[in-house]
Amino acid sequence: MTTSGSTSSGITRSLGPGTGAQDGRLSTWGATLLVAEREILSQIRSKAFIISTVITLVLVIGGIVLSNVLGSRAADATPVAVVGSAASSLAAADTLDVTEVATAAEAEELVRSGEVDAALVPSDDAVGFSILALDEAPEGLVSALSASPAVELLEPSETPSGLRTLIGLAFGLVFMLAVLGSGATIMQNTVQEKQSRIVEILLAAVPARALLAGKILGNSVIGVGTAAAIAAASALGLAITGQTELLDLLSAPLIWFVVFFVFGFVLVASVFAAGAALVSRQEDTGSVMTPAMMLVMVPYFGVVLFGDNPLVMTILSYVPFSAPVAMPVRLFFGEADWWEPLLSLGLLVVATAAVMAVASRIYTNSLLRMGSRVRLRDALTAS
Repeated sequence: MTTSGSTSSGITRSLGPGTGAQDGRLSTWGATLLVAEREILSQIRSKAFIISTVITLVLVIGGIVLSNVLGSRAADATPVAVVGSAASSLAAADTLDVTEVATAAEAEELVRSGEVDAALVPSDDAVGFSILALDEAPEGLVSALSASPAVELLEPSETPSGLRTLIGLAFGLVFMLAVLGSGATIMQNTVQEKQSRIVEILLAAVPARALLAGKILGNSVIGVGTAAAIAAASALGLAITGQTELLDLLSAPLIWFVVFFVFGFVLVASVFAAGAALVSRQEDTGSVMTPAMMLVMVPYFGVVLFGDNPLVMTILSYVPFSAPVAMPVRLFFGEADWWEPLLSLGLLVVATAAVMAVASRIYTNSLLRMGSRVRLRDALTAS
């Protein structure tokens, strides 16, 4: 996490020849790069950041491997023992490994010894057979013996709904966690700088707009780098488990996701930075952080909950705050024409530029105002 003291000391030490400084001030571009550098270095040197990143990557790879192992076990045929004519009832069951035995006593012995999970034996009831099991009857065996009506789908879906939910969760979680984590860092550091009045020292060395741009740029680099690391870990996990087909399907949508991620990250980071400038005490950050978080979380849950609704997903793919997740999901399932991601990206770029302009005005007009929370109207209209 960035510390205010390291940022201010790093900036003041960098003033001098070769930095574009005039009268003790850096040029806007030089100041932006310097602030961004300090934001990046302070985070990557943080033990908390390193540990949390490593844990996240391990969980990503471990989750993919574990889900593949559990899925493979679920797909394994269930061993069952069958007595006599009852075997004909299970002839077409691919999920069962059938062992024929001569008597019910032999079948029971196999169940008790653990060689099979259950046994199907003849009975005198109307059904004609019963299931023997130690503590629970295998679902695969019960399903194979159950009568199910024939199903005919007039408009079958090309992709299962579970896969839609999984892809939406994957893209959404990466974006949401990266944005909220960096946004919270920007907000906390900005408020800390105001509360300790270090911001007055910073503004004596760099323009307010450069301070804002540097914070956004530095945290964007960290966020994009974290997202890229998670994507690489996911690819490694898929490769380890042999899910190369899914990896191939994800390649093009992942490229689009990275592009959308960059602009979406800058969009939300601008909102967090502007909101932080409105308050000067850590205990007041909740009033401005909650609306900023909602701008990220509501679209995310919209993509997850309405992933099966083509109309809603199309709309969400053009809304700037949800487009970074919704459009890559649509691209993954081949539901977007070639021009749609270009149009969506164009709208996102325009929205990002507009929000950055408004955020810059709020940030500049509010950064030196201490005490109670600055009203949004005052921050926008102050000259």
